[in-house]
Amino acid sequence: MKTAIQFGAGNIGRGFIGGLLSLAGYRVVFADIDSNIIDRLNATGEYKIVVVDEDSEVQTIRNVSGVHVNDESLMDVFEEAEIVTTAVGPVALPKIASTIAKGIKRRKEKDVSGFLNIIACENLFGASDSLKGYVLECLTQEEKEYCLKYIGFPNSVVDRIVPPGRPENEDILTVRVEPFFEWIVDELAFKGEIPNIEGMITTDNLSAFVERKLFTLNTGHAVTAYLGKALGYESIRSSINDSNIYNCVRKAMEESGAALVERYNFDKEAHNNYITKIINRFKNPYLDDYVDRVGREPIRKLSKTDRLIKPLRMAIGYGLEYSNLVIGVAAAFHFKADSDAQSVELQNMIKTDGIRNTVVKVTGLNDMPDVVDKIVDAYCRISDGKLF
Repeated sequence: MKTAIQFGAGNIGRGFIGGLLSLAGYRVVFADIDSNIIDRLNATGEYKIVVVDEDSEVQTIRNVSGVHVNDESLMDVFEEAEIVTTAVGPVALPKIASTIAKGIKRRKEKDVSGFLNIIACENLFGASDSLKGYVLECLTQEEKEYCLKYIGFPNSVVDRIVPPGRPENEDILTVRVEPFFEWIVDELAFKGEIPNIEGMITTDNLSAFVERKLFTLNTGHAVTAYLGKALGYESIRSSINDSNIYNCVRKAMEESGAALVERYNFDKEAHNNYITKIINRFKNPYLDDYVDRVGREPIRKLSKTDRLIKPLRMAIGYGLEYSNLVIGVAAAFHFKADSDAQSVELQNMIKTDGIRNTVVKVTGLNDMPDVVDKIVDAYCRISDGKLF
């Protein structure tokens, strides 16, 4: 049986990528730091995925096990692995890079000449490229040469909503997911033969799909969370069911969508249908998510290449409307969640440096002072309760 290593045994790791790998015939070894999850995986060797909709479907995922990310036995698995995937969150990629580098070193020491592809399945543009950079920093020149010859790092775009939490008395491994999913991988970056995994789509134009997803789903999700938080809602569903929030989110997604249509020549009607499908996913009563979770790490999400500022810049560059994207950005600067370190840092920056300086520093919009003015104005309107 083929072997896969899945870094991250959380809801996305189990409910999406790890599940697809198992269903494709792989023995899946989950590498994680959660000893409870690891112990349970090893005790049962299987878990359930509940696909929630009006007609729920239960999938049994078999041939799975777990290992602590720092356990030396993981290196033995690396020797035989044919694919490695991650679902750990972008900020954790540097943390797992040294472990992956150790695995590559082990393969070199054992003269493994088979190819290995490592796919970072994260909400980050070029996540596999980033991971590759972190890994190479941990290797000697000779090890780097081996890595570049035998190890592929194809970028990918992933899309599946996996809400947190579970009903009481349900097994800790059981995970609930929506029916919709996309896993699209850059076929040009694979080393060796592209694996045949049902549900994994390959393309030679990944950037179009990456930006389509990041600047539609993730943009809309973020704007919904930040506006919902600003207006006192706790969940995504309750937020999007507020007509004012719905209208703003829809228009923000249409603004980013218009820029995507210009950039990649997408069919306008098809893209508007894609927007509608995504908003309906936000409304799915079986998938309710929390604004605090969706809105976490606001500094990263406000960076110049991420889901808010990049489509804003694109819209401006094409001479298109962007006023609702501005509102979404402004709402993000109001995001306050004591459990999220970036939220706390952002609010401290605003207190210390003021909102305008913070906007410039976080977004990199120093070259667009008029746009910064509009963000600050919207921020103040939110503060005064006069947004809608």
